[in-house]
Amino acid sequence: MALRIEELDWAETPIGVISLRRRHEPVVGHDVFEVKIDDEFLMSSLFTVVETELAHLGLARVEGERLQVLVGGLGLGYTLRAALEDDRVEQVQVIEAVAAVIDWHRRDLLPDTVGLAADPRCDLQHGDFFAQVAAGATARATYDAVLLDIDHSPQHVLHPSHGAFYSTAGLRRLAARIVPGGIFGLWSDDPPDQVFEVALNEAFVGVESHVVTFANPITGGESASTVYLAQAPTS
Repeated sequence: MALRIEELDWAETPIGVISLRRRHEPVVGHDVFEVKIDDEFLMSSLFTVVETELAHLGLARVEGERLQVLVGGLGLGYTLRAALEDDRVEQVQVIEAVAAVIDWHRRDLLPDTVGLAADPRCDLQHGDFFAQVAAGATARATYDAVLLDIDHSPQHVLHPSHGAFYSTAGLRRLAARIVPGGIFGLWSDDPPDQVFEVALNEAFVGVESHVVTFANPITGGESASTVYLAQAPTS
């Protein structure tokens, strides 16, 4: 009998042991790929609608051609894949804190993103997104769009050091890394957060909170997450 759960890789990180596993899900009748930090589920290929919509909704609000995009967090690669689907995108730089995650994609362990790491428009960088933004140490001075999918939500972060980013001061530092009129997009697993929306409005303009629903085959109903969008000030 074939194994129903297979651990494909694991690595020690400052926030725990990260692992990638393939599991047969009888509800949908096929394999799914899951990432865990210790015993906590981080992401699953069963639920990717909102990660994809983060890129689609964000880039829909960006004008121009030859777009330069920064993605915070690589994960299973669905936000990256969706960004590369936009023909206007010249380059997507991804900053990922865990080297093993980059290696998964370079080894094409994930069927849905095979070949992405080799795409000439894709630049995978090992580093701390939050630290680089705070220090102004990203590869480019500014980007047309910044898409972030690292923490569960602004209130449920993976590491305490991330918390300062979601403050008004932290968001203003990010806004300085985006071209005037460019877009910041953020995935959150929680409903819209009024406290965070206030901070966004103090650093950006044109703030929108999109509740994205998707089918949940495990519960037989619907689930929802939030995509925040905000525009860098033009003056």
